[in-house]
Amino acid sequence: MTAPPTIAIFGASGLIGEATARQLQAEGFRVLALARRFSPAQRAAFPNAVEAPLLALSAGDLDQILSAHGAEIVVNCIGVLQSSPQKGSAEDVHCGFAARLVEATQARLLVQISIPGSEAEDRTPFSATKRAAERLIHARSPAFAILRPGFVWAPSAYGGSALMRALALLPADLPAREAASPFAATEAGDIARTIGFLARRWAGGERDWRVSWDVMERGGESVGGVVSRLRRHMGGPKPWLRLPAALMRLGALAGDAAARLGWSPPIRTTALREMRRGVQGDPGPWIAATSIESRAFADALAHTPASVQERWFAKLYLAKALVIGTLAAFWLVSGLLALTLAFDAAAAILIQAGTPPLLAKAATAATSLLDIAISGLIATRRTCRLGLLAGMAVTLAYLLGSVPIAPHLWLDPIGAMVKTVPALVLMLVALLILDER
Repeated sequence: MTAPPTIAIFGASGLIGEATARQLQAEGFRVLALARRFSPAQRAAFPNAVEAPLLALSAGDLDQILSAHGAEIVVNCIGVLQSSPQKGSAEDVHCGFAARLVEATQARLLVQISIPGSEAEDRTPFSATKRAAERLIHARSPAFAILRPGFVWAPSAYGGSALMRALALLPADLPAREAASPFAATEAGDIARTIGFLARRWAGGERDWRVSWDVMERGGESVGGVVSRLRRHMGGPKPWLRLPAALMRLGALAGDAAARLGWSPPIRTTALREMRRGVQGDPGPWIAATSIESRAFADALAHTPASVQERWFAKLYLAKALVIGTLAAFWLVSGLLALTLAFDAAAAILIQAGTPPLLAKAATAATSLLDIAISGLIATRRTCRLGLLAGMAVTLAYLLGSVPIAPHLWLDPIGAMVKTVPALVLMLVALLILDER
């Protein structure tokens, strides 16, 4: 009996990559999971996982990794919604990396995860570069399968699927334009089953693969229909308002700003434009070729537990941005006020405690600048954890230091020091919900 081929999955830390890797591994395939970084839980799930700056590797480097692990099937799940300094440009991530991967997989089967729709509808850098990568693979790869899933639904939540869960627990409907967009879904298991089908055929000697398939449910729903179905499934509140379109645009602009700081918000201008475009395709050729009957979103949802964990996550998902943003603003305003309008009052507290005036002013300036620095650390994704820990440490120092220096502040009728304790607790909450994967 022919042994199943090793399947290398690039981007195995993402929603599609992780779900696919886990299912293929459970089905008995040898899986090589590759990503820039894995979470501790993912490292435990994939013992032979490879962590590396994949986008910086040459074709020779990629081939060397694949050869060292005997990978015959290569799945590319790497993608970015928008260009950013942290994650690179859409052109390089989608086209540049695909070109190097094609060169490294000349004797292997390349499975590319792409997007559905027609080229005429590609009006964002995201969709245009995804389609350009398809053309590149068509022209240069001897054996390939381009899979075009719809809205991917998986047990874990990230990006768009996390947003849909959050919207389902809001007492509000999407604007009419966004709600009416077609939104065919893909159960993540269908992607894994398709790759498993290809891998078994490849192991059996079928090597002449040059196919492009829409992998999604038949028909599908609208964006509003998906949110409504999720709301019923999770026991969400009945909507009593419709979100203004202007609010969605404002949220997308805020998401763009957050992305520049390293965050991955699900609502950005590109996401909004792609949502308005909708998700639809023709799964007929895929179903006919593989005999895999697509699972409708309603059926996939029936296998997702509507547990308290799900509801907690959905409620906290959008609140997380509010918590992080509030803390960053809190430290910034605190530092700026103490450095400007309240400088003399802040220095006077130290002077009244016996600190020399020059030293008191220097200490006030230093702590004000420290507050501003903590704000910047919290606002930036890469340093947010450090910023929260620093903020908690500084807050504790302020609280403990105020007892011998200015104990009267604890009796202030406005509660200047007492109100700092909830801020400390909020930083702890932010630290606990910081992980995105």
